[in-house]
Amino acid sequence: MNASHFRELEVWQLAMSLTKSVYGLTASMPREERYGLSSQLQRAAVSVPSNVAEGNARASARDYARFVSMALGSCAELQTQLLLARDLGLGAADACDDALDLCDRVGKMLLRLHQALSRRLTSESRVPSPESRVSEESEEYR
Repeated sequence: MNASHFRELEVWQLAMSLTKSVYGLTASMPREERYGLSSQLQRAAVSVPSNVAEGNARASARDYARFVSMALGSCAELQTQLLLARDLGLGAADACDDALDLCDRVGKMLLRLHQALSRRLTSESRVPSPESRVSEESEEYR
């Protein structure tokens, strides 16, 4: 399914920027959050480009779609955590807002990618299998 290397995908590149943004944000958080929300933010952020990369490296569109779906879930988790961090005053509000904007853009791109993969799966499932084509041809010659 590796039509293009994951590093060439705009969604992966933007997700990497988002992850770097989150790491910058968490660096300014209070030390007592190191193992709390800060760690959660980092793990959710890292999960987004990681799932895109892993899905892209898989052999089937179905696997790719599943990993993109997981990236979407991580993106939603990250948005929730960013909103919480902003509301609790644990990070600079403008840095949280910038990360939220990036997260929204990445989420929209992931959704479009997932929809495209789902359409591909749907169209592939409509193609008759070789066995059904043989039986259909047999009936034509009877």
